[in-house]
Amino acid sequence: MQIPLPTNNMLAETEGALGWMTFNKPARRNAVSLDMWQAIPGILDRFEQDPAIRVIVLKGAGDQAFVSGADISQFESARSSPESIASYEAAIDTASERLIACPKPTIAMIRGFCIGGGLAIAIGCDIRIADGGARFAVPAARLGLGYGAPGVKKLMELVGPSFTKEIFFTARQFSAAEALAMGLVNRIAPGDSLEAYTRRYCETISNNAPMTLLALKKTVGELSRGQEADLAACERLVRACFDSEDYIEGRRAFMAKRPPVFRGV
Repeated sequence: MQIPLPTNNMLAETEGALGWMTFNKPARRNAVSLDMWQAIPGILDRFEQDPAIRVIVLKGAGDQAFVSGADISQFESARSSPESIASYEAAIDTASERLIACPKPTIAMIRGFCIGGGLAIAIGCDIRIADGGARFAVPAARLGLGYGAPGVKKLMELVGPSFTKEIFFTARQFSAAEALAMGLVNRIAPGDSLEAYTRRYCETISNNAPMTLLALKKTVGELSRGQEADLAACERLVRACFDSEDYIEGRRAFMAKRPPVFRGV
């Protein structure tokens, strides 16, 4: 089911247990513009409020790009003064933080170019699945752009300090195989089966207990905060799992040698 949005440059659709978020500007290789950043939080709100949605997949329209970076054609109008730059960056920060904080599993399905802001969106997801022809880069050094500490930190948590420096220092494009070796992507889909492979992955995840996934995602997020981690909040979610009907269902299904049917309660 298609969800109406304030911009045609983004699409949101529900399909069974999946929520699809599509960057829909194929003529510009899905270069992300201000209206697209602004639409992301609202799309996530809709998916999170729908109990049927178990996994959220982000993708690009067409076959050329996931997101090829920021829409530079907007820079003169939207990023030309200190005030407009601050407003634009605030929209990016809000969307990025909202994606990272999403309690449901998120997957970036990456075909073609995943550049700059596109890579920032992808690393905000929990899992990245790419096709063999995907290309990755952060060309900030070629544009004279500064890159904020939160984005650098997120990348560094994935690939480590040395690869982070290489990605930024060279500003070159990396292949899917190089991205996999760095830990930038989780999986490369075989052949031309990216969507089918991603759907199977989503089915595996969506068949598992939602409360367990929520507890795990919260715990990983808190542990990444170091000494600021709210371990008490993590423990409450773990306890909720053991107190849930899904835990009873999981035990009964295991003993009966049948697939469990989890309801998230």
